[in-house]
Amino acid sequence: MSDKNLSKRSQQVVWHPCSQMKQHENLPLISIVRGHGVWLYDADGNRYLDAISSWWVNLFGHCHPYINHALNDQLGKLEHVMLAGLTHEPVVLLSERLSKLTPGDLGHCFYASDGASATEIALKMSFHYWQQCGLTSKTDFISLQNGYHGETLGALSVTDVALFKQTYAPLLRHSQHMPSPDWRYAPQGESAENYALGAAHELENYLAEHHAHTAALILEPLVQGATGMAMYHPVYLQRAREICNQYQVLLIADEIAVGFGRTGTMFACEQASITPDFLCLSKGLSGGYLPLSVVLTTPTVFQAFYHDKTSQAFLHSHSHSGNALACRAALATLDLFEQNNAIETNRSKTNYLNQLSHPLQSHPKVKNFRNCGMIWAFEVITDDTAFTNTFFKKALEKKLLLRPLGNTVYFMPPYIINEEEMDWLVKSVVHILDTF
Repeated sequence: MSDKNLSKRSQQVVWHPCSQMKQHENLPLISIVRGHGVWLYDADGNRYLDAISSWWVNLFGHCHPYINHALNDQLGKLEHVMLAGLTHEPVVLLSERLSKLTPGDLGHCFYASDGASATEIALKMSFHYWQQCGLTSKTDFISLQNGYHGETLGALSVTDVALFKQTYAPLLRHSQHMPSPDWRYAPQGESAENYALGAAHELENYLAEHHAHTAALILEPLVQGATGMAMYHPVYLQRAREICNQYQVLLIADEIAVGFGRTGTMFACEQASITPDFLCLSKGLSGGYLPLSVVLTTPTVFQAFYHDKTSQAFLHSHSHSGNALACRAALATLDLFEQNNAIETNRSKTNYLNQLSHPLQSHPKVKNFRNCGMIWAFEVITDDTAFTNTFFKKALEKKLLLRPLGNTVYFMPPYIINEEEMDWLVKSVVHILDTF
């Protein structure tokens, strides 16, 4: 089947996410038939460097032989069984490993299938916790301006992205958005650290007045992804943890996008030496193979639901919670971190790409070039009102998969990208920028 025919058929029957389907009349879908390493291949034999890890999920490349072997082995044993009243080895092993890897005492794992579902779990569980503790007035949530936590109704309520949120506003629960510590908003001459401290001061002022009604603060540690890879100083996380402790507000760390080495440490919270009350993980958790998410929480939260009565339990479920195949993929992914010394290796790659990026940083069309671990981003100065689609198309012509967020171009490549591929990525993007 030709690439062109499959693209047309897909457009007729598949409603693609985050897409205006009418635009695909002039921008045909690319039919991907296989993947290998950092590369995706279409039906015509063209290959594209997956510079955004297929929406930030792929850590060690496509069709990794080690993960493939683990899944083939698991297929011969158990594909799935419900977790209500039953258990299985992959979910136990994964929970034990995550509890050891994550900061502090996050010893209890609740599983779902995607990031938004993990957000829903954390929101419901934090609300329910205070109900169990008798503090029934603590029902409200706060989040950061320009934050993104998913597109189900609860997650959308704490998201601050008008494009996703405004249509559904009548369906959403009100939440308050705190000033973002994003250093791009700092006045000229003010450091990222001081700006973050100022934003934390605003958080403290709000909770001093409203803590009695606030259940939890949810935030994306260090990098706010969907609104343009906003980056901020770790001191904000330190102060947020202290302020939440002071005012009896639970802290939810949404590391769905930034966990598993993306920010330079296994988990972003480590850079602030804090432990949240809830840690939400997904995307890279299974190496990009299968849908899987998890919320880790503390013994204190767990004990609030530990009771003789079923009615006192956290009665929330997902049909594929703790899916055996997905858990086995996650275990294989964690093995690869150890086998490849991935965190340390990534630091060398980060330094290399930063050195390569001087032509980007100095390009007249670029502003706010920034980096955090294996994430790079910059804004493009342009009058093109269709910039996102224009750049996406130009990148495909260069055999790159890059999908800007507004006028923000970002790189989040798989960790196995090599120096030659990084060279080619940067040079190709400079050439694209020269056309604007």
